[in-house]
Amino acid sequence: TNVTSGSTTAESTNETSSATLTNVETVEGGTVIGEYSYSNTSITLKQYREYDSNIYVADVTVSDASDLKTALANNTYGRNITDTTSDMAENNNAVLAINGDYYGARQSGYVIRNGKLYRDTSGNRDALVIQKNGEFKFVSESETSAEQLLQAGALQVFSFGPVLLNNSEISVGENEEVGMAMASNPRTVVGYLGNNHYVFVVSDGRTSESAGLSLYELASFMKELGVADAYNPDGGGSSTMVFKGEIINNPTTSGRSGEERAVSDIVYIGGES
Repeated sequence: TNVTSGSTTAESTNETSSATLTNVETVEGGTVIGEYSYSNTSITLKQYREYDSNIYVADVTVSDASDLKTALANNTYGRNITDTTSDMAENNNAVLAINGDYYGARQSGYVIRNGKLYRDTSGNRDALVIQKNGEFKFVSESETSAEQLLQAGALQVFSFGPVLLNNSEISVGENEEVGMAMASNPRTVVGYLGNNHYVFVVSDGRTSESAGLSLYELASFMKELGVADAYNPDGGGSSTMVFKGEIINNPTTSGRSGEERAVSDIVYIGGES
């Protein structure tokens, strides 16, 4: 089933952003606010209004899983190395980018990026593995080593969570939350629709315009989009989506609306060079 949009017009995050997006076209299940196509990569960006929040959904089709890339702040691994999602997107010629799992905020949790192992310390979390064939796999870090995941074909491994959808089934309870986070938050999600077909999702929250979503609401939304597997990386003030050089959502950092938080890493789709 499709999620129905509660609004018929897209609200631009700023004047610059609206100038670079395509003409708004209202379609069933969301409002198209941006499109991109080059070679075998296509991206359709939609805005939804659900749960009293603005939600941005980028539907992405690529020719190969290696087109779904990650980048580290300053292209350097380290706990205290951070940069904004928009700067990292620009530095890596990304047409679309979202924040990653902010590995640098923790001392543990597997880190594999673009097929390279950076950290093999278990965080005892459920990790997302994006395989070289593009498929999503969820693993318990307490039951496997990072080296085993790498040998088994892991291209990217993120350690945050929780798993939202597994084989189209909701994996979180109605009252489940991340650590000490508030029940309704800005969110970032990566989802798997099928062969080389993904969704990147960012929702606003903690503002008068957007209340934010609980994990269960987020999982329900992803399921209605038809997503098979979905994972929750870092959210809250980190949640940022960049499309064609513009910040699409309204990041909130330390209560300040419209301000990006510097983070450790991004997930992105490269643009034409």
